[in-house]
Amino acid sequence: MKKRAAARKKPDRVPSRQAIVHLLKQQGPSDSEALAVQLGISAMGVRQHLYALRAQKLVTYKEEQRPIGRPAKMWSLTPGAESHFPDAHAGLTVNLLNAVEQTFGEEGVKRVVLQSTRQQIENYRSRIPARTSLQNRLDTLISLRNEEGYMAEVQRQPDDSFVLIQNHCPICAAATACSKLCDAELEVFRAILVEGEVIERTEHMLTGARRCVYRIRNEERR
Repeated sequence: MKKRAAARKKPDRVPSRQAIVHLLKQQGPSDSEALAVQLGISAMGVRQHLYALRAQKLVTYKEEQRPIGRPAKMWSLTPGAESHFPDAHAGLTVNLLNAVEQTFGEEGVKRVVLQSTRQQIENYRSRIPARTSLQNRLDTLISLRNEEGYMAEVQRQPDDSFVLIQNHCPICAAATACSKLCDAELEVFRAILVEGEVIERTEHMLTGARRCVYRIRNEERR
């Protein structure tokens, strides 16, 4: 009987909590009702998971006033939740960058980042067809970035520009230690666009934003 009871205590609560963490990472602060709709479970069930995650110091909330009724709790992730997402061997990468700088100086770091950028551009160009629409190229880029752990998505805007969103940075620790990696990321994106398309970063994790966002537009439509 005890074994059966133990088995019943293993529902998919952990997967549900993981799904909540991923949704909050991907779309930012949300209330329990919105999360419940997306997960297909009750709002009460979501709240139970949220309070369990809060006890683990993975989520927190702020109250938001609503036109009618009581304020809503808008839940978001704490910095402690970052451990639930890929870090791309952050410690090793940072140590290697520090070793390069100590051995070869600032110029050595620049050369390493430059070579890495060239290799990434070459890899992307081999997998992203140049003679196709911007939408198709961005869709393929998003697929590649998600393989690397960036939780990326692309959204077409009413003015036919695009917004490329990266909800997670798996190399955040390394980028914090070496901002040239963020400059290199922008260079990589620009390299796979055709002439006449402009890309600019509008949100940046290293400046305190929740995510990194790039706006892509045709120069003639400014």
